[in-house]
Amino acid sequence: MKTNLPVRRARGRRAARTLAPLAAAALLCAGAVACDSDTSSEGTDQGVHTLTPEPEESPSEAPSPRTQESFAASVSAETERVRQEAAERLEEVEGRGNAVGDVSVNGLPLTASEEVRSALVRVTNPTDEPTFFAVKVEFVDAEDKVLDTVVVGVEGAPPGRTVTARANSRKAAGVKTFPRVAQAERG
Repeated sequence: MKTNLPVRRARGRRAARTLAPLAAAALLCAGAVACDSDTSSEGTDQGVHTLTPEPEESPSEAPSPRTQESFAASVSAETERVRQEAAERLEEVEGRGNAVGDVSVNGLPLTASEEVRSALVRVTNPTDEPTFFAVKVEFVDAEDKVLDTVVVGVEGAPPGRTVTARANSRKAAGVKTFPRVAQAERG
């Protein structure tokens, strides 16, 4: 058996020398097939990727107080502008106005910790165009005494739809009150 050993080693080395180029060629072909892309269509080669570096500092999760304050200020300013426009329109109205039948109001539940008394104002636009509504809501007590009057404006109420707004009174807070529509003007 020992006599065949050197011959086997020689054959093994020759086989390895013969198979090595074939194995390398097979690996190259497999790699070329794996990286092949469809060149018949336009666009970027599928094997090309662009990496974007991560930002050094990620943005803060919490919004900045200035953003919240400026948003609240803009909403408050817009609400006040619409309320003033409604108050100006109601000054020119004689009687209860042309839209009392289009407006209803309901008191919202009161909790002991509330600093305001709120009423939900519902406005239905019976016209064919978006319309401005001015509504005066009175908060009255059980003896029908007016504790506060609040003006609400509804801008651009869609035709044939009902929209809601809130009338809030600080003067009627903590007192059992009943809201009612004093005036309502459309247009």
